[in-house]
Amino acid sequence: MTRLRVIAIDGAAGSGKSTLARGLAEALRLPYVNTGIMYRALTLAALDTGVDPDDGNALAELMSRLRFGLSDDDPPEIEVEGARPSPSLMSERVEAEVSHVARHPQVRALMREGQRRLGAPGGVVEGRDIGSVVFPDAPVKLYLTAEPRTRVERRAEQRGAVDPIDVEEALHRRDARDARVNPFETAPDAIVLDTSDRTVDDTLEVAVAIVRDRMPELFA
Repeated sequence: MTRLRVIAIDGAAGSGKSTLARGLAEALRLPYVNTGIMYRALTLAALDTGVDPDDGNALAELMSRLRFGLSDDDPPEIEVEGARPSPSLMSERVEAEVSHVARHPQVRALMREGQRRLGAPGGVVEGRDIGSVVFPDAPVKLYLTAEPRTRVERRAEQRGAVDPIDVEEALHRRDARDARVNPFETAPDAIVLDTSDRTVDDTLEVAVAIVRDRMPELFA
């Protein structure tokens, strides 16, 4: 039986998981699956079509109609309805509701199905509960953490924000919502990496070494 070729990366916003996941995907020539895009796409679709973010059944029905795939890029990345993810997925209106949308069990069940389908052929998969729930058999599971100030600075840079205080407040609100509706669950066999004082290159180097040790077949 062929072993699963998935690297699972979990962590809070601003911990560096997206940067690391993309870097690993490029280094290992594997697809990059950002599962957060899927939740944001559903949230945006709900807002645009008037579906109540508190209506789990309606959200699940909407989710069943959304099409997610992988692009022909190098590395391949998630496409929504056959196109690159829209910048509007990162808008404040989506940010304010995505945690509410993600809390519904029926939505998460459909998301897991889609995420497993995208990652099954192999890939670097990042998000929440990837190592503990979506791919519990992944040979490599990384859980990224970072000090609050570091997370705020990174988030501000990602968003191109001019006022870090606004970013800090938004991040605190997001953390509080996530803690209520979808608390982090760290896989017991995940390797925890504190990226607070690590550069992007240093974090990538450490992660590549871990993958090399646990999945040597990727380097053969």
